[in-house]
Amino acid sequence: MTATEAPPEAATRSRVFGTRVLRKEDPALLSGEARYTDDLAIPGALHMAVVRSPYAHARITAIDLAGALAMPGVVAAFTGTDLLDDWAQPMPMAWPVTDDLKNPPHYPLTPDIARFSGDGVAVVVAESMELARDALEAVVVDYEPLDPVVTVEDGVTDRVLVHDDAGTNKAYTWELKIGEDAVEQAFATAAHTVKERFVQQRLVPMAMEPRASAAIPQPVGGEVTLYSATQIPHILKIFTALTLGIPEHHVRVIAPSVGGGFGSKLEVYQEELLCVALARRLGKPVRWVEERSENAHATIQGRAQIQDVELAADENGKLLAVRVNLTADMGAYLMLITPGIPLLGAFLYAGVYDLPQAYSFTCTGVFTNLTPTDAYRGAGRPEATYAIERAMDRLAQTMGIDPVELRRRNFVKADQFPYTAFSGLVYDSADHEATLATALELAGYDGLRAEQASRRDSGSTRHLGIGVSTYFEMCGLAPSRVLASLNYSAGGWEAATVRILPTNKVQVVTGCSPHGQGHVTSWSMIAADRLGVDPDDVDVLHSDTALSPAGLDTYGSRSLAVGGIAVYQALDRVIDKAKTIAAHMMECAEADLDFENGTFSVRGSPDRELPLAAVAFAAFTAHDLPDGVEPSLEASSVYDPPNFSWPNGCHICVVEVDEETGAVDVLKYVAVDDCGNRLNPMIVEGQVHGGVVQGLAQALYEEAVYDEHGNLTTATLADYLVPAAPDVPSITTGATVTPSPTNPLGVKGIGEAGAIGSTPAVINAIVDALSPLGVTDVEMPASPLRVWSTIQAAQTAATGGAR
Repeated sequence: MTATEAPPEAATRSRVFGTRVLRKEDPALLSGEARYTDDLAIPGALHMAVVRSPYAHARITAIDLAGALAMPGVVAAFTGTDLLDDWAQPMPMAWPVTDDLKNPPHYPLTPDIARFSGDGVAVVVAESMELARDALEAVVVDYEPLDPVVTVEDGVTDRVLVHDDAGTNKAYTWELKIGEDAVEQAFATAAHTVKERFVQQRLVPMAMEPRASAAIPQPVGGEVTLYSATQIPHILKIFTALTLGIPEHHVRVIAPSVGGGFGSKLEVYQEELLCVALARRLGKPVRWVEERSENAHATIQGRAQIQDVELAADENGKLLAVRVNLTADMGAYLMLITPGIPLLGAFLYAGVYDLPQAYSFTCTGVFTNLTPTDAYRGAGRPEATYAIERAMDRLAQTMGIDPVELRRRNFVKADQFPYTAFSGLVYDSADHEATLATALELAGYDGLRAEQASRRDSGSTRHLGIGVSTYFEMCGLAPSRVLASLNYSAGGWEAATVRILPTNKVQVVTGCSPHGQGHVTSWSMIAADRLGVDPDDVDVLHSDTALSPAGLDTYGSRSLAVGGIAVYQALDRVIDKAKTIAAHMMECAEADLDFENGTFSVRGSPDRELPLAAVAFAAFTAHDLPDGVEPSLEASSVYDPPNFSWPNGCHICVVEVDEETGAVDVLKYVAVDDCGNRLNPMIVEGQVHGGVVQGLAQALYEEAVYDEHGNLTTATLADYLVPAAPDVPSITTGATVTPSPTNPLGVKGIGEAGAIGSTPAVINAIVDALSPLGVTDVEMPASPLRVWSTIQAAQTAATGGAR
């Protein structure tokens, strides 16, 4: 299906849907007018700093705060034991994926044992941030070092226990087994099988804005306002109340401008809770801002899995069964949704392929003495796509066929949608053939293969590689009933309210909380399109639980497909009410009224019109409303989707690999994505570009490296490599559009797509380039040294050890 930029029902009325409207958010961001948490002027605020363990595993035998308390400007200092009575319960974990899940208590400051390097053991509060940080040096902590667990392979042996009371390092084992006998039969009789192990390295999310929090207590009444650089103000409000034993209606959470999150701010953090607890203790505002190296240790990390993947296929390469065993690194504690992250990909290890009911998935979550893991852009979906797409390339290599041809033989066909998968989940819409064809054309695939063959014939040591990756993304994190079946503690709905003010300006209140996605622009476009107003006449209120009391926030590519539909439905309800008032004013039946471009008109009498502005003012004055109709034009909606949304796509990466140095140069990158109808193509492309860069970063640059003692050796940007602009290739984007049939706008998510499709495309390209040298895999990140070492190992193996 070719790209269309508006939902089918909007074809005759659309004015802004599908257009490249400039982001309304950007002037404030570019001019410095935007205010982040650390920018806020808070009179009388005290500053908090955290004493963190230098050991990955150590018993705390004594803490002496006297030196810090004696320093000028220091107001207070506390240990974990001092604050135990401040907590009504341990820190929250909202996804108990199994009934026997091991979830040892986790407090904002550990009272007894430090379980990762960076674990908080004490806090200092002072009159300035500089004084607080200086005072950390005066806190004396006596540690008894313990043997650390720094790999999941070590963790599963239970040689050393991270949590003694748990009795094991295995937090849980979760299984999805469909057609167990069919799986065994397929592998026993398949013409082709592949078995691969892939490693998803640890990643530091590295948002541009480090975390920051500020808690302001009210002098009477017990209320507290928490400002935080968070993705989840509504969820944070609930868990702040529960953890500290504060009535929920006494807690207000505000997320000011937030400088990126990528899942790392989808969290209830120790420092947020500490700020609130200390503000209540001291009766003064308490604030905290993270340093960059502190961010590397104390903010959650992502990925961290070992994937054992097996495919069985017939003589033509048609998939017969998939078997997956994951070992997932939980880190030292279970954070908000840590256990569920690997399971977000559990249904996707068959990718975009038509698999019979023969699927086996097992995931074991393992504690280690490393920084806790949790959501990072894509959260389980990139890992699943990487595994199946790398395995498909390996299967194609084993069979000696083009990896594109293998994919074509296995695609779910366009006429099979809506497609009920082996898991029982229903994939809403896609046209994988069209998406692949568009990507191949944009990349110039046939020409690239010809050039590759020519280089190989010439004996060139600069090898050309072409990598293909296709994906499905299960996003929206809804419906609520499905989440309940997965033991998730919250729902998947989203809320919105629309008000048309007396002067015909519009307020949209959303439960979504933006941090770079363009919600203000997008919601303004939806409202402008439905109401016939200018997008600049729409104000979007968000990220403040007092202004927007209902919501479930932003993550999982859910905003447009869930929150945007809540806005759309609220708009429809406002229009319905306005139609009732307009019919009364025009003395006609509601059924005879049409509404288009901001005007009500009587069907068959085009000269009889009434602008929405007149209805809005009449609703405000309430001088002559129909009986039973309340004043004002306002309506709300809470939308719980009937299904996940299923964006999909095909990415192609072209690389040149220098055999002599291992250097990888990305020559071309093509991303063709299907996110349904595109509300604002410019925002879509921006989201894809950002995701692709993060996927490239995982493939080529980024890795959180720990030594044998559990010390993070890549804690600064001098050691942790993040690609800069010169490292990023030009990205060619394309689109196919198959509107989702599950929502009235026909939209799907897009925020994580680039990070899902890109990483396997890059590694597939590198392996494709080096396949004549006997290379079948390159671990990430594919640094020049790692690539060169892989080449040397392959050549040594090919010559039986003789070089």
